[in-house]
Amino acid sequence: MSDSSPDDDALRAEARKRVKAKRDFFSMLAIFVVVTVLLLVIWYVTSGPGSYFWPIWPIIGFVLATVFAALDAWGITRRFVTEADVDAEVERMTRRKR
Repeated sequence: MSDSSPDDDALRAEARKRVKAKRDFFSMLAIFVVVTVLLLVIWYVTSGPGSYFWPIWPIIGFVLATVFAALDAWGITRRFVTEADVDAEVERMTRRKR
């Protein structure tokens, strides 16, 4: 027989998701740094200062992806849903049906 309640299991599952999202963010950040440095070295060696700075486009894409990974890990999408939240939503839904 298990010592944990369904609420504890749900909380642990949510905690696992949060830990994974934070680890994924740090992996994404490390990849971002490595790829950015690599792109800058390629640009410098092939074109050099004073030429068109083409690495800005993939860097912008990576920055956006990293921001979304951070929002997933710590941002507005990382709020735990409580029973009060569910009750409030049910109340709003039943009011709309009337």
